[in-house]
Amino acid sequence: MKDLLGGKGSNLAEMTTIGLKVPPGFTVTTEACLEYLEEERLPEEIKEEMKGYMEELEETMDQNFGDPEDPLLVSVRSGAAVSMPGMMDTILNLGLNDETLQGLIEKTDERFAYDSYRRFVNMFGEVVRGIPHREFEEIMDEVKEKRNADQDVDLDAEGMKEVTERYKELVGNIPSDPWEQLVEATKAVFGSWDNERAIRYRNLNDLPQDMGTAVNVQAMVYGNTGEKSGSGVAFTRNPSTGKNEIYGEFLQNAQGEDVVAGIRTPLDISDLKEMWPDIYKELEEVCSILEEEYKDMQDLEFTVEEKELYILQTRTGKRTPNAAVKIAHDMHEEGIISKKVALLRVEGEQVEKILHKRIDPDAELDKLTQGLNASPGAASGKVVFDTDEAERRGNEGENVILVRPETTPEDIHGLAAADGVLTTRGGMTSHAAVVARGMGKPCVAGAEEIDIDLDGERFRVDGREIEKEDMITIDGTTGDVIWGEAPLIEPEFTDEFEKLLGWADDIRNMGVWTNADTPEDAQKALDFGAEGIGLCRTEHMFFDPERLEAVHEMIIAEDEEKRKEALDELLPMQKEDFKGLFRVMDGLTLTVRLLDPPLHEFAPTDREAQENLAERMDIDVETIRNRVARMDEANPMLGHRGCRLGITYPEIYRMQVRAILEAASEVQEEGTDVEPHIMVPLVGNVSELKNVKEKVIEPAEEQVFKEKEEVDYQVGTMIEIPRASLTADEIAEEADFFSFGTNDLTQMGLGFSRDDVGTFVPNYLDEGIIDKDPFQVLDQDGIGELVEIGTKRGRETQEDLSVGICGEHGGEPSSVKFCYRSDLDYVSCSPYRVPVARVAAAQVVIEDEMKVDEGVEGY
Repeated sequence: MKDLLGGKGSNLAEMTTIGLKVPPGFTVTTEACLEYLEEERLPEEIKEEMKGYMEELEETMDQNFGDPEDPLLVSVRSGAAVSMPGMMDTILNLGLNDETLQGLIEKTDERFAYDSYRRFVNMFGEVVRGIPHREFEEIMDEVKEKRNADQDVDLDAEGMKEVTERYKELVGNIPSDPWEQLVEATKAVFGSWDNERAIRYRNLNDLPQDMGTAVNVQAMVYGNTGEKSGSGVAFTRNPSTGKNEIYGEFLQNAQGEDVVAGIRTPLDISDLKEMWPDIYKELEEVCSILEEEYKDMQDLEFTVEEKELYILQTRTGKRTPNAAVKIAHDMHEEGIISKKVALLRVEGEQVEKILHKRIDPDAELDKLTQGLNASPGAASGKVVFDTDEAERRGNEGENVILVRPETTPEDIHGLAAADGVLTTRGGMTSHAAVVARGMGKPCVAGAEEIDIDLDGERFRVDGREIEKEDMITIDGTTGDVIWGEAPLIEPEFTDEFEKLLGWADDIRNMGVWTNADTPEDAQKALDFGAEGIGLCRTEHMFFDPERLEAVHEMIIAEDEEKRKEALDELLPMQKEDFKGLFRVMDGLTLTVRLLDPPLHEFAPTDREAQENLAERMDIDVETIRNRVARMDEANPMLGHRGCRLGITYPEIYRMQVRAILEAASEVQEEGTDVEPHIMVPLVGNVSELKNVKEKVIEPAEEQVFKEKEEVDYQVGTMIEIPRASLTADEIAEEADFFSFGTNDLTQMGLGFSRDDVGTFVPNYLDEGIIDKDPFQVLDQDGIGELVEIGTKRGRETQEDLSVGICGEHGGEPSSVKFCYRSDLDYVSCSPYRVPVARVAAAQVVIEDEMKVDEGVEGY
């Protein structure tokens, strides 16, 4: 019932049902939230229902809401269907006013009562009145300084009373009627669904904007009654490593918000073993029960009130990518979940982020300090203190490290854009740590030796001063903060990850190939499990500085004879490129795309290069400039490129085909199997493919195989023009295979210039015109339809036509799943996305089985 009760509400109900000690309460549903957001008022019938449930809660607790002698106090917490840590709002100790305060004092003590009251005023002020948190912090800091208190807990009753009175002055009118407080709080929590940080979080995590949040009203239990009380956060397994151990933090004499806010650095959960061994043992039992019930790692909040343990909430725990793999693997090995469920537990983005870089263990490092290793991985970047600046510079491609005393949910946009985050306060479950782990970004938290001067944009540590723009490196795996840019090395697969990928390979039945232009890239892709090369871009070989001179001469040549001279110089270079690739591929398919970009991209544009070229070719510089200028096109992406080049200048393509076939033949003679596929780009008319085959490929074949051993090869085309999809039945008469170039197909199908989408697509996303950037996630309704049409029509002509995709969509999980459902034979993507595609290609098989079987055993 998560959609109705929210994740928190449904889990509270379930924990109550299975007998865990949960403070009683009730849930106001997500339907009520959506109704409130639509009507901008809380309907009377909802208020009446709330009153009825409050009466039941009063009876259960044997207390009355608003009773001046023994007041029932409640917490009001948000809870959406999908976990959004820290993104929406909470109010604790609701029901306090000047009268009920006296009853609480009589029942407990003055310091505890004022501590509870100031927390309520603070949260009510922030959530309902919209007063910035820092204004409350400034008051607290002033009172602590005045009274020589290091931390909040060091303030006595008079100190807490002063804080409370000053908070009340800041907030202004707070309803004294607890019922009015509850109604205003409920409306504010509902309204927090649409706050900026929540919207940003949903956008970053691809969550729907129309789910709404539930509100959970729960009887208060108190972790701040003294030394026998406290609050904590626990994970049933380590969310950073996945190790099967309780992981978390605890604060004595504190409420739960103190732990997650990161304002005080808490104790490690293991300290409970010695401090309160019975409580720790009970917590272990709770963790075991929750894992058995939910069959996944749980993140729970708990309170100890006078040595009595209460569970306040549980949810599926956020985890690092490496932890996700280990937990999924281990839970299968422990018999908790099946292999198929284990595979579904690891998201495509997590697979990609597993390939985090780490600091070279042999490097000499200038270590500044060490904090808590809150989120693994290493990153280097310039120090930035302002969240908005981190967002702007990070989105512009700069490497930045966001440095803050602590982060709050309002900082999520900066965290998303920064390469890593460093905080001086907070622990392993602070906001910065949880969000960074969820994003797969390195985080070092609680680096308490660092003294930050936000106004001066600098920090001091161990006698050294580090300023904005200085380069630092953080290691979220060790907690180290390092001066300068530390050398980083590539990650290695863990045994658990290798095994998980093996399970995926056993289940999937769609091929996973790679886009690779060099033997090094090809080898990396093979190491990651690629089964072929679906796209080798020959133009990247032309940019090699050693061959640019010959490329320039080919472009500027005024006639075919001079062009052939330059091409004869390039032929052996291209052949060596292909031989290296054929050797690495060792019998797997190598699909080589013939030259695609317009020639002007290779033309010499700077004065020095033009002068050198003029001297080599013995012509004047002005002639060079004129020929370069003539190549300029109004719309080069739709201009003289792809197969149009091969038709206009067949000698260029002929050289490339010769290089491919000669390389294949020579490597075959060495005893290595070869599988060459020649791909003609940008075909929109079957006659173009016919022309290239007749005037380029067949003559080149005849020339090569006169002297060299014959090899089997195929000729196919990229389907990247909408017309090609619509006439795929005709094109299939001449093509041995199709490969959808979805980058260009998206560009032409949507009419979006790939180079200019940054000017309007972000606005389209904000306005809800599109859900995803179509160059990152395949537009399944539009461009996907062209893929399906092209595949279907091609196979009407040639039943066993091989069809794949070689745009970067081939490594994006939802696009991979679409390709499987569209009956493609393989996807091809960059080497580092090969593991992502392997997992996604297995997940789609499992998901489709679930639709048929209505579930997977053990899920």
